[in-house]
Amino acid sequence: MLKITTGGVYYKNGGFLPAREGLAAPEQAKTGTMAYRILKAHNTGENMDELAIRFDAMASHDITYVGIIQTARASGMTQFPLPYVLTNCHNSLCAVGGTINEDDHVFGLSAARKYGGEFVPAHQSVIHSYMRERYAAPGKMILGSDSHTRYGAYGTMAIGEGGPELARQLLKKTYNIAYPRVIAIYLTGAPIPGVGPQDVALELIRSTFKDGTVKNAVMEFFGPGVANLSMDYRSGIDVMTTETTCLSSVWCADDTLKDHLAVLGRGAEFQPQAPADGAYYDGLIEVELDQIRPMIALPFHPSNAYTIKEFKENMDELLHQVDEDTVRQLKLKDKPASLREKIVDGKFMADQGVIAGCSGGTYQNIVRAAQILSGHATGSGEFWLSVYPTSQPVNLELTRKGYIASLMAAGASIRSCFCGPCFGAGDVPANGGFSIRHSTRNFPNREGSKPSDGQVSYVALMDARSIAATALNGGALTGADELPNPPADPAVEPFAYDDTPYKARVYFGVGKADPSQELVFGPNIADWPEQVALPENLLLTVCSAIYDPVTTTDELIPSGETSSYRSNPIKLSDFALSRKDPQYVPRAKEVLAVEKLRRTNPDAPEVKAALMGHDGKDTGLGSLVMALKPGDGSAREQAASCQRVLGGVANLCAEFATKRYRSNVVNWGMLPFITEDVKDWNIQPGDRLYLPGIRAAVDSGAEEVSAVLIQNDAEKPVTLHLPGMTREERDIVLAGCLINYYAK
Repeated sequence: MLKITTGGVYYKNGGFLPAREGLAAPEQAKTGTMAYRILKAHNTGENMDELAIRFDAMASHDITYVGIIQTARASGMTQFPLPYVLTNCHNSLCAVGGTINEDDHVFGLSAARKYGGEFVPAHQSVIHSYMRERYAAPGKMILGSDSHTRYGAYGTMAIGEGGPELARQLLKKTYNIAYPRVIAIYLTGAPIPGVGPQDVALELIRSTFKDGTVKNAVMEFFGPGVANLSMDYRSGIDVMTTETTCLSSVWCADDTLKDHLAVLGRGAEFQPQAPADGAYYDGLIEVELDQIRPMIALPFHPSNAYTIKEFKENMDELLHQVDEDTVRQLKLKDKPASLREKIVDGKFMADQGVIAGCSGGTYQNIVRAAQILSGHATGSGEFWLSVYPTSQPVNLELTRKGYIASLMAAGASIRSCFCGPCFGAGDVPANGGFSIRHSTRNFPNREGSKPSDGQVSYVALMDARSIAATALNGGALTGADELPNPPADPAVEPFAYDDTPYKARVYFGVGKADPSQELVFGPNIADWPEQVALPENLLLTVCSAIYDPVTTTDELIPSGETSSYRSNPIKLSDFALSRKDPQYVPRAKEVLAVEKLRRTNPDAPEVKAALMGHDGKDTGLGSLVMALKPGDGSAREQAASCQRVLGGVANLCAEFATKRYRSNVVNWGMLPFITEDVKDWNIQPGDRLYLPGIRAAVDSGAEEVSAVLIQNDAEKPVTLHLPGMTREERDIVLAGCLINYYAK
């Protein structure tokens, strides 16, 4: 099914060869990759080893754009220097907080008018569909403040990052990274009927995530199998590459893409794109498309994936493991009802199906679901089905072709263009409910439950085809390949694109900045609180210690209803780690209160007591989060900024799960400490870490920092590491955060 080669290979004469005499050196041959050519075209740096990238366009949604614009505005931005699209697909349906969600949208429109941006009102499109339809094309680079910013199927290298990286582009700065590894993804064969893009994606994720096979690399897709995939199919695979923890992705550009861009009215933007003969890759993954079978990713990660056949053969054992993971991940005192109770007469019964968003709500996926359900009913039992078309042009074509009517007649609920099911703000199942979703993630609470209130429900990822097959059977889990005649997916899906809805509602203001326009601030939109520069010495208190193998950004700052407070850093920070460690916020606030007093009165008795004999004039107090591998998942900067708002000064981990989370930590002025054996230190909340001379160490470029770990009044020397910090990253931390750095 998948064959992984971890060593370097050359693509030569339509096949792959290991490095050997007679072939060009890797440094020379890597220039033949598509990724190299795109990166070179966008690199403003002096060499290709340390890239300084300027992007062609950017995109943000309504959970992130207020903070980004506020950051850039505070740092001196006067207009958007590149096309910047503001969509409203995330918090548009949140019910928490009265008017504050729509207040954000009003702010966004006023910012687009003032600074020259493109504003997409709520329910018009999810962010990634809009960028595919209007901006993605071969050879381009796009930056987005959402982790699933992936437009590789269009020949575009797109990267999802935290807000500060977008603010840098708005300030005409660059995106600075070392040249990444490039991994060849070589596709052969064609999918069998009933197998969809989510199935291919989940197979890739389960085969690469655990070992970090493509971590922070570029996945480059090509091979004879690409020609057998439609654009929707390619995009459905591509958007899920985020869950492998890769940096970005890019696909070859062929006649299928050429014709598709012509349908979108952008045919002139096409240019052919393919690897050169003799191109060198840092690794190879060979995917036999015809061997992929319908998949299910069980809670609580897309990599926890099995074929549906494997799941059915081992249901009792696998569901028992989910039961155990539920108690551990959610830190429950009382075990919820076992999922094994959902096995009825040998069948697993799901409660809900959802087909939605940038991965699931595409035209082809919904057409397949409608064909499977045509003339049948989902039934009046517990199982129910919701379908969210990904954009209004897609919805319009589905309506004109009768597919929406067919789904409605089958009992499906048709919703607007909204990202809610992907992050817990729409279609929350009942307590104990099990939802199967063609969406992007199934992290804890991604379905919107609140374990702290005694509610637990579950999300498993599946393809739209198998979700429809399950709906056809009243909720009994069914792979689409089990149907008598599952519909096949043609390499070209006839589609008439009509962007009339956009022309009627979108504000097209790129290049039309109007400084006379005033920003419109709702009562919940607040400036970032002031941050202080890194002191000479630090005494840090551990306010949370997380020993899970991986900690997601959803656990660092929950998604869902908290999204309503994204534009108010102080209010939002109250939710930090609220589901993983409810005592984190009060612990951090206690430390912050004493630190604020130190800045004005270093000789105060409570300050002296907290400093443990150190001088309050040059020793600062702060909090620290320890997690073994933090930052998998969302690009939301708030996973880090909330810690900083609460007085956080550092993260300590064995490794960072993603580059984007580490960047958020640094951009918010926190030290990104790594110590591989940190698990053996048995760090607990309340432990202290003293870092003498930390400012001088960071300023000097030190990659090793001597510290003292204080546990139960016992002290021991330890060594912390700051590998790979650039000069600019060090200056940002020294200044206290990115805003301070630019203010200087």
